[in-house]
Amino acid sequence: MKFIFTILTVLLPVLSSASDIRTQELPLKKMQEQNREIAKLAALELSKSLPQTIDKSTQLIKIEAQDATLVYIYEIDATPKSDEIVKKEDRSRMKKAVTTGVCRNSKRFLEANIAIRYIYNGTHSKTELFRFDINNESCNNL
Repeated sequence: MKFIFTILTVLLPVLSSASDIRTQELPLKKMQEQNREIAKLAALELSKSLPQTIDKSTQLIKIEAQDATLVYIYEIDATPKSDEIVKKEDRSRMKKAVTTGVCRNSKRFLEANIAIRYIYNGTHSKTELFRFDINNESCNNL
C-alpha cells in the first residue's frame, strides 16, 4: 500500500503537467487562427482607401493578408534613377525608416504576433525593389 501511495505521489504531478501541455496547445492554435482572421479583416478594411499617394514618388497600391502577415505593396517611381541604383542607394535608408515607422504605429499588431511586410516595386518595371519583413523582434533591434 505504501508503494502504491509513493508511485501515485510521483506520477500525479507528471500526469497533471502533461494534461496542462495538451490544454495549452489548443489556445495557441486558436490564437494563430484568430491572428490570420484579424490580418484578413484588417487588410480588407485598409484596402478600401487604395490606391493612396504617399509622396511624390510612392504610391500604396495594395494591402493583403498572407497567413498572419499584413502585406503592404507599394510602387516607386524613381525616375530618372534606374531600379538597380534605387536598390543600391536607398535600401538601408528605407529599411530603417520603414521599420521605425511600423514599430511605432503598428505595435499592437506586432505584439499580437501579426507580422507586417512591406514590398516596394518599380512603377515602370513592376519588379521588386525592396522587401522588409517586420515582427515584434525587429523592434527590439532599433
